[in-house]
Amino acid sequence: MSTPTDCRVSETHEWFRVDGKTVTMGITQHAADALTDITYVGMKSVGTAVAAGKPVGEVESVKTTSEIYSVVAGTIVAVNADAAKDPSLLNSDPFGKGWLVKLDVADTSAILALPNGSAYDQTHGH
Repeated sequence: MSTPTDCRVSETHEWFRVDGKTVTMGITQHAADALTDITYVGMKSVGTAVAAGKPVGEVESVKTTSEIYSVVAGTIVAVNADAAKDPSLLNSDPFGKGWLVKLDVADTSAILALPNGSAYDQTHGH
């Protein structure tokens, strides 16, 4: 599955989709494939302030636990309850139904400096 071109992707394989001051984030198909079967999604709660470079939560698979990092500071304004109930959404639809959190972000410049989906795919063999 190709990474959507409207997503920016961090070195740790989180994707970010900017819509004004709201940023939706999740993990890439590459990350989901590397984790294999995702069994648990635990995000911090709505209202939590997140610093740039700090985790918004974690996902667990049969292989490992992986923290999910934001590249920007913001406040969590939504958490995907469907992904918490059905973690396999991260494997089957990581850019759609498998999103993780939405952040209210004052400065999105750090996201806009990241490679877009097609540039990410070129470096990760998609």
